[in-house]
Amino acid sequence: MVDLDRVLAFVRAMNAAGVNYITFGAIALWTHGLIRATEDADFFIAADVENIERLKNALRTVWEDPAIDEIRAEDLMGDYPAIRYGPPDTELYMDFLTRLGEAYSFDSLAWEMGDIEGVPIRVVTPEQLYQMKRNTVRPKDRSDAEMLRQRFSLPEE
Repeated sequence: MVDLDRVLAFVRAMNAAGVNYITFGAIALWTHGLIRATEDADFFIAADVENIERLKNALRTVWEDPAIDEIRAEDLMGDYPAIRYGPPDTELYMDFLTRLGEAYSFDSLAWEMGDIEGVPIRVVTPEQLYQMKRNTVRPKDRSDAEMLRQRFSLPEE
């Protein structure tokens, strides 16, 4: 299970650093009141050099890890704009994306401000998360989509 305290420390650091991010995946489910076990935290990040530098600074606020320097704007703005970062001394890992294929990008996502334990967090809307999860091949995504549909009375599509 993900270390929520560490995730929230990182979200606080992103907020303080002015990182343009949007949470999705299981952390977004949590924000919307649907708890599911997870081992990662997923974030869409705005695809610009300054924002990626702010992301790295936020990471450094929480973890002293030279591997943070290996996160490159060129990677997050390139053909395969996703990286996985695993902080030291924890089982947590985080996925950062600027777009997901042609289907989703930071700029195309519907989001809102949420709150986890008093920490403000940018999160995809329930409707957006449902759209993202409903037609994937992973059974847990389809299950998540069904929980979202029922909880928020979303129409089946």
